[in-house]
Amino acid sequence: MGLVWFYTPSTVSAHGFGESYDLPVPLNFFMVGAALVVAMSFVVIGLFVRQRDGDLRYPTYDLLKNPLIGVILSNRPFVFMIKAAFALLLLLVVATGIFGVNKPLENISPAMVWIIWWIGLGYISAFFGNCWALINPWKTLYEWAERLLRVRRDGRVSTLWKYPDRWDIWPAFVLFGMFAWLENVYSKAAVPSNLAFLIVCYSLITWVGMATYGKHVWLRRGEAFAILFGFFARLSPTEVRVVNRSVCERCSVDCYVEGEDCVDCYECFELAETRDRQLNFRPIAVGLARSEHISTATAGFVVFVLATVTYDGFMETSFWLDVQNAIYPVASILGMFTVGGIKTVGLVALPAMFILAYGLTSWAIRRMSGDSHSVIGIAKMFVFALIPIAVAYNIAHYISFLLIQGQLIVSLASDPFGFGWDIFGTGDYLINIRVINARVVWYLAVAAIVLGHIMSVYVAHRISVRAMANYGVALRSQYPMVILMVVYTAISLWIIAQPIVNSG
Repeated sequence: MGLVWFYTPSTVSAHGFGESYDLPVPLNFFMVGAALVVAMSFVVIGLFVRQRDGDLRYPTYDLLKNPLIGVILSNRPFVFMIKAAFALLLLLVVATGIFGVNKPLENISPAMVWIIWWIGLGYISAFFGNCWALINPWKTLYEWAERLLRVRRDGRVSTLWKYPDRWDIWPAFVLFGMFAWLENVYSKAAVPSNLAFLIVCYSLITWVGMATYGKHVWLRRGEAFAILFGFFARLSPTEVRVVNRSVCERCSVDCYVEGEDCVDCYECFELAETRDRQLNFRPIAVGLARSEHISTATAGFVVFVLATVTYDGFMETSFWLDVQNAIYPVASILGMFTVGGIKTVGLVALPAMFILAYGLTSWAIRRMSGDSHSVIGIAKMFVFALIPIAVAYNIAHYISFLLIQGQLIVSLASDPFGFGWDIFGTGDYLINIRVINARVVWYLAVAAIVLGHIMSVYVAHRISVRAMANYGVALRSQYPMVILMVVYTAISLWIIAQPIVNSG
């Protein structure tokens, strides 16, 4: 879905830029240099990060106490208007898909879904905080409906069944897997009428899940994007906090975080009195190193997200085209696969390889540390250290697509249905491809990948220092993780720098 890139070992060019960029040194130098920087960061982090402080002991600033920000964020009419705007935007996207011109470049729904929402909101979640918890239109529309139809006298909403604990977040995992297939395999995912149908289907699944098991339970267990953007928001510099843990006794979901306060549980935040609520500014990435219960399903979801982001970039390499060309004739003779079938197998195979690699790393950590946890326990313990890598690769792969193709929204805002309107006078706006050039994109990608891996090394080290018996064991246990980070740094740069194939 991203902007198409073209790389050779000595030249970098990007589809849509109309220019090429010659690397000042061979690509291998970039790969080796980036890997060495990540390795050296482990040495530096190891020298300076030694404290075993609890994960909730970090400086915070409550934005709700700020005279200006607090008044705005606590203003109920303002919050209502924000939530209503995004709920109406969802309805608009569905309406344009059903009634508008069925051409992706002339209808606002593909640009809104695949560029502004899917890419843009991921960045906002990682860099600013979990705004999806506020603006989630499915949650807003359901709340409006429950106020009209299903609220009992005690103010709580009845549900049909108790959510089975054994399901954990597997429903969200499955739904995200279907979404990943649509993004990476389904060739007509940008057709407006198809998008409208898919959004309606997902809406019905979400609302039925909320009605059956409870709004917050489904948001925490079944709503794939609430969970995904929540993962990304752990990297962000903001959090919601409830300073009265007695509120948790009324919470319908488990508040897993260990500590005096309840952090990032949005049901508790809604239930709490105003005096017990905080919206804190905090150091970045501390949300990734909290002491909490992490389930197998959660760990699998995180690894799957990282794998699918990588797969999206890998599919645009010439190496992948060679693989398809080699497999397709044999598969066709056997009557087994189409190109879509081969891509589907790849979508399953690459996450399986990621799980294997991460599992082997976890096994090595256990052996190096002598820790009593199982390999699966180790894997769950460190899995959130992979989130910065997923965010970084997302930036490296999509930033030019967002900044260039995202400009489509300017003209489409004036003519969302493709009927020839010009509501805001922007209908004739032309995309400015010079808003960012190939050279900037390349260096931004390198910086994002290196910084993302360094942050992952830091988070893994923080977790290890807290969890292991002593500092020496903690440091030794991280050797396998650092090797994984170094190898993946080089692989990520290789993928970004390969000749890209436009299969459209």
